[in-house]
Amino acid sequence: MIEPIVVWGGGAIGGTLAAYWARAGIAVLLVDIVREHVQACRTSGLRIEGPVETFTQIVPAATPDEVDGIYTRIVLAVKAHATEPALAGLLPHLAPDGCILSAQNGLNEITIARQAGEDRTVGCFVNFGADWLGPGRILFGNRAAVVVGEIAGGVRPRTIAIHRLLQVFEPQAVLTDNIWGYLWGKLGYGAMLFATALTNDSMAENLADPARFAVFDRLGREVMAVARARNVEPVGFNGFDPAAFTAEAPAAASRASIAALAEFNRHTAKTHSGIWRDLAVRKRRTEVDPQIGTIAELGAAAGVDTPAIRTLVGLIHDIEEGRRPQSFATMQILIDACA
Repeated sequence: MIEPIVVWGGGAIGGTLAAYWARAGIAVLLVDIVREHVQACRTSGLRIEGPVETFTQIVPAATPDEVDGIYTRIVLAVKAHATEPALAGLLPHLAPDGCILSAQNGLNEITIARQAGEDRTVGCFVNFGADWLGPGRILFGNRAAVVVGEIAGGVRPRTIAIHRLLQVFEPQAVLTDNIWGYLWGKLGYGAMLFATALTNDSMAENLADPARFAVFDRLGREVMAVARARNVEPVGFNGFDPAAFTAEAPAAASRASIAALAEFNRHTAKTHSGIWRDLAVRKRRTEVDPQIGTIAELGAAAGVDTPAIRTLVGLIHDIEEGRRPQSFATMQILIDACA
């Protein structure tokens, strides 16, 4: 019997990957805490819908308490703040010579390596647009960058094998020896996406508004300053140009990159970020602390101040806890802080 790839987390990222792999005949086991979602995936099927492609695929699935056995490849695809609880459930099922691929947003590889070991941790960068719509349904809004790499640098046979698997889903997937560069690039863009969630406007509308330029410019520069202090060379993707947000870069450069990001987001069925969806639709906590709050913490440790990031984190918490609405008035507070 062929050992399946375990995908731990069946939401937007994990569910999409699992459906594509299962359709290609690759053995997969999808693990998720939502029983209704698990039941739909393994009976009526997981429906991928949207402008990229629409299909329904039966995907073997289980809840964490149903998982048995030891596996050499586990793809972790849960929200950043669910990383530690997920690790507690999956580590007993990880082979001593196995690895965890972090298909998440943020710097979760740090947490995974701390608990599973650096040698059993592989980094992954994903930027495609997807949303979990409900049990057995995922919107696949647009294709975008997908990258895999060893967190210690270099390329190993397992990284090459994982890269080939990712190419089943994204033919243009990249194999890199600088995965931290991509992850920090995504943090710069990710901070901007958190800011777009302060209002009910789309990502493209937010990024294209000249009145909000100071927010996206300042957030990008703060993240790049922390990356530089940590001796990381961020890598660009899908319109985000890290060089445009360095201390010495002119405003014209960041304006061009932000305009490119606005244009990129005009061509997706996923009009709003997953952060916005958490706040406005699912009424739940976001990943703001492990994704964006950690930038402020790493910046403080490196002697880099990040006042815009700290303000953004506070505003997201205000919305989560019902103290402020998602509105331009809330965005204005961040605009004033960045002016």
